[in-house]
Amino acid sequence: MIAAKNYTTHIDSKKRLTLRGAKYNYYKVREYDNGFITLEPQELVSPLQISAKSLEAMDKAVENFKAGKVSEEIDLSDFLEA
Repeated sequence: MIAAKNYTTHIDSKKRLTLRGAKYNYYKVREYDNGFITLEPQELVSPLQISAKSLEAMDKAVENFKAGKVSEEIDLSDFLEA
């Protein structure tokens, strides 16, 4: 594979590294015992996808609703437009 960029950088006083013209906001960093470091572009949340934890909570809410475990009705009439 041919490198698209090749430059030298340094760690600043706060132990940060600057990437010139970075295309992504987040990177997954892997640092190995021999000093080798890899950076992989990272998306924090996959678009159009619901987490397993959220799906589990929704399933539990539906189970409770079907079992009749619901709260009292909330009066929202104060919010209706006149």
